[in-house]
Amino acid sequence: MAQWGMAVDLDRCTGCGACVTACHAENNISTVGDDQAARGRAKHWIRVERYWEGEYPDVRLKFRPVMCQQCNNAPCEPVCPTYASHHTEDGLNAQVYNRCIGTRYCANACPYNARFFDFFNPSWDKPLQLQLNPDVSLREVGVMEKCTFCVQRIKGATIQAKAESRPVRDGEIQPACAQSCPAQALVFGDLQDPESAVSRLTRSPRGEVLLEDLGTRPNVTYLERAQS
Repeated sequence: MAQWGMAVDLDRCTGCGACVTACHAENNISTVGDDQAARGRAKHWIRVERYWEGEYPDVRLKFRPVMCQQCNNAPCEPVCPTYASHHTEDGLNAQVYNRCIGTRYCANACPYNARFFDFFNPSWDKPLQLQLNPDVSLREVGVMEKCTFCVQRIKGATIQAKAESRPVRDGEIQPACAQSCPAQALVFGDLQDPESAVSRLTRSPRGEVLLEDLGTRPNVTYLERAQS
């Protein structure tokens, strides 16, 4: 069984935001508008955080894409009363939308602020509804939603590989964020395969995980910027 993970090379990330745009398009994420965003209801399954390093005038800008970290010891899972948030065999924090009753316990438990509540039914002005992805469900008001590493792409590739009686090839599955990154800062693959690109990057001496002290054991590794 695969263990899906991602490596993010912060030395490559330019903060362009292509991953955010691609994620919205692939996963039918609605925009909430400036008024709702001002109320703290902005909704992005992946965001690009910005930090300044150093002392003036020797400063430089640092970008960090942050999505669901797909924790192996996820705080969001045990607090869900309906088991809508659960762990899959291949290492994903899955979300069953039609089982969710919107308690928002999972969002409160998530230390990465990677879960979002649908305060309204989604809507798209015509003709924008024509660009919706038919492989992804539209979430309704009152449920939590989150990044799933584009699980629809994972399922599609694994089903195709099984039909052809072969294993999934390294690099065959590309979540929307990784596919759209012009700097190739996001690398996705099977952490169980020691020869996969993501496994090699995860073993890099530059590798670290977010909020490691919490013990959530994420499947996302960040490669810190090399010292200049």
